[in-house]
Amino acid sequence: MEKKEDNADYREELGFNEKEPDMLKKIEAVLFLSAKFLSLEELVRTTGINPILLKELIVKLHEKYQKQNSSLVIVHRKTEFGDSFKMDVKKEFHTLINKIATGETEFTKAEQETLAIIAYKQPIKQSVLVKIRGNKAYDHIKHFIQMGLIKTKKSSRTIEVSLSDKFYDYFNINKNEPLPF
Repeated sequence: MEKKEDNADYREELGFNEKEPDMLKKIEAVLFLSAKFLSLEELVRTTGINPILLKELIVKLHEKYQKQNSSLVIVHRKTEFGDSFKMDVKKEFHTLINKIATGETEFTKAEQETLAIIAYKQPIKQSVLVKIRGNKAYDHIKHFIQMGLIKTKKSSRTIEVSLSDKFYDYFNINKNEPLPF
């Protein structure tokens, strides 16, 4: 009997926890299903894993994907509000994924161009955007607002549009760095 207890203590001392594979699966499932960055607090609340252990397990999960040379990565973002995490596809596969994506993740070529203009010229008045892109821009703006990718502000007789925080999360872009174009 003592032998088993000694063995358990030794295994625990080495950092091996019998529940660890289950906890890793839990974290992996939550990150996989979330399309946005999740704060450490949100992950703790969802998984029930204590924050210190959770951070260690996220590092192990990140290393697992690197070691396996997986197309998936765990993205870590530090903000003034703390750490947040997201599972994503490596950048080299974004084009491939966009080709087969459906639903909210798919944009028409015209919508992509409209969103690019908003990103490049933000804040931009809706009236200016419509002059550049034509009347379809109204539908594009409506779609982007529904998705939460842009925010609006009243400006005289028109509205002014700019990118929302969800845009940066959606496209996995650091808000504090210049856009890559």
